Amino acid sequence: MEVTRIRVLRGPNLWSRHTAIEAVVRCAPEERAIRAGAPLELRLRELLHEVAPVRPVGDEEVVPLARWLERLTLALQARAGCRVSFARTSVAPEEGVYQIVVEYTEEKVGRRALELAEQLLAAVAAGRHFDTEAAVAELRAIDEDVRLGPSTGSIVNAALARGIPYRRLTEGSLVQFGWGAKQRRIWAAEVDSTGAVAESIAQDKDLTKRLLAAAGVPVPRGRPVADLEDGWRVALELGLPVVVKPQDGNQGKGVTVNITDREHYEAAFRAAAEIGDVMVEQFLPGHDFRLLVVGERLVAAARRDPPYVIGDGVHTVRELVDIVNADPRRGDGHATPLTRIRLDDIALARLKLQGLAADAVPANGQRVVLRNNANLSTGGTATDVTDDVHPEVAARAVAAARMVGLEICGVDVVCESVGVPLEQQRGGVVEVNAAPGLRMHLAPSFGKPRLVGEAIIERLYPAGQDGRIPVVAVTGTNGKTTVTRLIAHLFAAAGLKVGMTNTDGVWVDGHQIDSGDCSGPKSARNVLLHPDTQAAVLETARGGMLREGLAFDRCQVAVVTNVGAGDHLGLNYITTVEDLAVLKRVIVQNVAPTGFAVLNAADPITLAMASHCPGAVILFAVDGHLPALVAHRAQGRRSVFVEGEDIVAVEGSARARVPLREVPLTRGGTISFQVENALAAVAAAWGCGLSFDAVRSGLASFVNDAHNAPGRFNVMDYRGATVIADYGHNPDAMQALVAAVNAMPGRRRSVVISAAGDRRDEDIVAQTRILGAAFDSVILYQDAAQRGRADGEVIALLREGLKGAPRTREVEELRGEFVAIDRALAALQPGDLCLVLVDQVDEALAHLAARIAEGGTARG
Repeated sequence: MEVTRIRVLRGPNLWSRHTAIEAVVRCAPEERAIRAGAPLELRLRELLHEVAPVRPVGDEEVVPLARWLERLTLALQARAGCRVSFARTSVAPEEGVYQIVVEYTEEKVGRRALELAEQLLAAVAAGRHFDTEAAVAELRAIDEDVRLGPSTGSIVNAALARGIPYRRLTEGSLVQFGWGAKQRRIWAAEVDSTGAVAESIAQDKDLTKRLLAAAGVPVPRGRPVADLEDGWRVALELGLPVVVKPQDGNQGKGVTVNITDREHYEAAFRAAAEIGDVMVEQFLPGHDFRLLVVGERLVAAARRDPPYVIGDGVHTVRELVDIVNADPRRGDGHATPLTRIRLDDIALARLKLQGLAADAVPANGQRVVLRNNANLSTGGTATDVTDDVHPEVAARAVAAARMVGLEICGVDVVCESVGVPLEQQRGGVVEVNAAPGLRMHLAPSFGKPRLVGEAIIERLYPAGQDGRIPVVAVTGTNGKTTVTRLIAHLFAAAGLKVGMTNTDGVWVDGHQIDSGDCSGPKSARNVLLHPDTQAAVLETARGGMLREGLAFDRCQVAVVTNVGAGDHLGLNYITTVEDLAVLKRVIVQNVAPTGFAVLNAADPITLAMASHCPGAVILFAVDGHLPALVAHRAQGRRSVFVEGEDIVAVEGSARARVPLREVPLTRGGTISFQVENALAAVAAAWGCGLSFDAVRSGLASFVNDAHNAPGRFNVMDYRGATVIADYGHNPDAMQALVAAVNAMPGRRRSVVISAAGDRRDEDIVAQTRILGAAFDSVILYQDAAQRGRADGEVIALLREGLKGAPRTREVEELRGEFVAIDRALAALQPGDLCLVLVDQVDEALAHLAARIAEGGTARG
């Protein structure tokens, strides 16, 4: 068995809505016929009992080894604690080849699980030992390392429950919610509106105390110290016990409380000095409480108790700590609800104060405290007390957060009870935290969990907001780039800043930020990341969907211009038009329930996608009398078509019209494929809620020139002849171009054409067969890059298509696109027409522009 290709599908894809690993697997003949109950299956089930029942693939009666690879990859992740359930194996057109798809929750875990599943299969097949538990432990460790921690995870889960999209910007806790101009970002529990000044204040504990005191918030006395002796003097001035802590610290690191003697003080000073400058302050008696403030309100409160063990008269302190640390809720980092207790110098010093050592055996029932500070990150526990907080205590916490300037704030209070105002007891605020941990509120050791993630999301996005901007995805065989550009133009006419991706580049608010073929998910993600984007129009090509899936979880509008006879068939196991349709309908399947699929009613394959749309459907076609369109309209549903000389949008009894003479793209309605493109764009704009005034204005101002739509039926004058540049590159495009050209005057008609080598032979032949019926002269050219074809092979296929051509009388073969263009231009006489099917769009158009500047004019 050989894995020949691995892809990571990071969004909705051909197979499912799940993120998944896709692998192409080649199996030898003997690996394609493993029967149920075979020794291989029995051994695998013995090693990994989570393996689901394995059934045959397709029409086969036996199970290929590839299917076992799929099942094992899923089962290893499941054993490691990952919530995965989707997996599939499909038979590829090539004999002995399979495509397996396995869901993952974390990409690194999914990749490694596939590798380990391969190793497991190989070991069992060879009769070698395989340590399944070690493999699972490795996956679990990777998962704990890369997955979101509980604080960030709770906020993300709250966003998902509200339908707010999110994206991790790093492998850490930096997360973007929403898209474009409506995005917000968090870093753990810190939000993007947190000021750097406020964060700096919170880190300086002495400055924080002075500001809080100025606001009337009770705080303990104390100050930063210069050295060990200065600190001891301060401790004596304040009166023992005292607290020693770093002036700039977090998560309880270096904090020691209730210091009663010099030896304990010195150990505490050394621990704090490892973090930074040291401060000594008054010890406040009572419990340690954390109050979480979000915006203007207290949303959760917890009492934090220091780490401790209970003696049983049998085990030593060290053994008791090991027993407590065996709790699966405890871990080494912040991914678990609790943290393991550490027997460090601070813990040993605290034991000494209790007359104990690490190897001492406490009496049965004796409570042994291992630290005085109660942070969860040092092994403490938490008890929810939200319902007990006195309104005055809550008000002081909110005042502390506001004084420092923090929108999300953890306020640490020491007092006997949060049920009594701080002023009525010897209580106070000891510090505030700019990025508070949420574990103690999400999964307290005792008491009720609190929905703190929901509170933070509500602060970022008040009720009714979901952080989404209008997203239009456009796919199809022909016309998708023009439709993408036109829809973006309509949004801009409505006053929106538009992000657009297509095969020519990426634009935001009219400024190009990338070039080349940018119709894939990476470019789409960049548009959704850009803070200026108020609406996104994304050309969504087949290649990107196959490589990575979609860049978004759902779109407002999905446009499928057509499928027709298809294009690029035979690549990546997409061998038939039906296969292509299944791929292209991925965007339709991921329309929002409140959104629309815009489908070409004149194309049966596209029309059939309607039943797969979770939202509504808008049909378009030039012919408003098509049965499907008539039935759709009779049901009161939206449709866009041509009636007389107008584009008409109909829903029930409501109608809106745009005269075709006011749509320059269509040349007064004479270019039928551009009429179809305009209909699709109008339907998409309608589905996004644009006003028809904005649509009319946008249609009237969209000029189909080399700037607005390069290579999309750009018409120019050259010394009295008509020159048309177009990027058409498949038989359907040729049919549409011939129909458009036939509607235009032209005495002698010529065409310049080549073809990419990655098309099927029959597609290349068909192109010139169509052109041979419409043009007097054909110039065939070949460039150096033939995409896997031998030299001269493409030209030979094009020439074959011209055999017996009813109209073509002159055929010339040249090497080089620009040479062919120059030869065609040189032969033109006034009144002639020449269609140039460009390959290098930008370069060819620049070359044409230079020639036209010498002796012609562009008409647009």
